[in-house]
Amino acid sequence: MLSAGERPQPPVAPALVNSPSLPVTKAHIMPDLKPNGTSTHAAMRPQNTNQLSPVQHIWVVTGPAGCGKSTVGQAIRKELNLPFLEGDDFHPKSNKDKMGHGIPLTDADRWDWLISLRQAAINALSPSEANNFQPPAGVVVACSALKQKYRDVMRVAAYGSPSVHIHFIYLKLTEAVLMQRVTQRKSHYMKSDMVHSQLAALEEPQGEWDAITINVEGSPEQVQHNVLGAVTEKLKEYS
Repeated sequence: MLSAGERPQPPVAPALVNSPSLPVTKAHIMPDLKPNGTSTHAAMRPQNTNQLSPVQHIWVVTGPAGCGKSTVGQAIRKELNLPFLEGDDFHPKSNKDKMGHGIPLTDADRWDWLISLRQAAINALSPSEANNFQPPAGVVVACSALKQKYRDVMRVAAYGSPSVHIHFIYLKLTEAVLMQRVTQRKSHYMKSDMVHSQLAALEEPQGEWDAITINVEGSPEQVQHNVLGAVTEKLKEYS
């Protein structure tokens, strides 16, 4: 079975979905879907192959608002010396305004956001003046990715090269703890009543081989220890 980067690639998928002259369709957003709408990612596994290019990793830290995505993402960034992308920064103003007024985002609101964030991750791994044409070993992305189909959109980032591998770190905690944390966040567009809509939309990763679930209800030190330990163990699979 081929890994995400090793199976036949959709031709110039990122360019298609970012072209203003072409409509954004489900096929462009999620070219890895079978005709019946199911994802093919569950059966994929990393392959031990002799690759010419260095292995690169995309670490997507996921979960609803208040779970600590940015804090955990920054800890991974610091530990692995990687660039970090804050998903909130890629939301258009219209999305932030809706969330700020307690209006849940729809799938249609999220597609362009996910595509922009995915392209930013691809750009971060590509040689450029910004990285002195020496791309990093990976990139860390904070992105709620509440539904499996949202994660499928992000998975497309690994299609361009057999050396790129994507991992989702799902931060799990109870609604009560989420409510408490969100209430304590000052001057943030996500209000506490939005937690209910996020949990209603949440599809916890089940049977997704590239997802790691971490309970984050402990102390910040314990959470960081658990996350970095899981990341270290995952990296060993590629050594």
